[in-house]
Amino acid sequence: MRAQSTDQKAEVPKETGSARVYQRLRDDILRVQIAPGSSLDEISLSERFNLSRSPIREALVRLSGEGLVQILPNRSTIVTPMEFDKMPEFLDALDLMQRVVTRLAALHRTTTDLARIRAAQKNYEVEAQKALKSGDSIGMIEKNFEFHMSIAGACRNSYFADSYRRLMQEGRRLLFFHFRYQSLNPNLSVEELAEGHTAMVEAIEERNAEAAEHQAHLHAVQFRGRFMEFLNQNLTAKLALDYGKQGRTATRL
Repeated sequence: MRAQSTDQKAEVPKETGSARVYQRLRDDILRVQIAPGSSLDEISLSERFNLSRSPIREALVRLSGEGLVQILPNRSTIVTPMEFDKMPEFLDALDLMQRVVTRLAALHRTTTDLARIRAAQKNYEVEAQKALKSGDSIGMIEKNFEFHMSIAGACRNSYFADSYRRLMQEGRRLLFFHFRYQSLNPNLSVEELAEGHTAMVEAIEERNAEAAEHQAHLHAVQFRGRFMEFLNQNLTAKLALDYGKQGRTATRL
């Protein structure tokens, strides 16, 4: 077997058409530039990306696996709706699973796990800094997902980890709104964005299961509170006041 010439450059894999479609649609969905419930027509997407329908289909299947789109029985595809009436149920489930996997990570993590968690946290902080400068939170949302999955990987229970992954995937669009609300604060800092993560990592490092679960719960409660504040603020903004002739006030949505 001949040795590879030192002058020969390593080949860099080219981005496939399917990967390009997936990346663009994913970012558009996470930014809510494609509204929840919108139809994704394969023919229109083929024309948009100048590709055959096969890579379009591959991208949609990948997005379906992440819960961002739904492929219906009639083979049509829609962006997964956001059911705000079920939000309390989702937030309860997220809180519970976050507590479980973080507690178990504190009990079972290895030195390698801890290094991976710390690296994921650092990557999150880098993207958070970029988000504060640009206002675009897509990179931060992805690194937040990777951070929490690094903790899930250390919990040593694939069933809990898979359930947590599905919840985190479903919640990525919520983080877009959450950051938009947080960024209304002109003094928002990376330290404030990362403080929940930092506390969780410290508890996991110390193998303090009680503290790890507590910090995971606080992190979920904080997210719940801010997101519900965001919803209430936007619902109130949509109220129209109609002052009647007799001084009565009616409201309508």
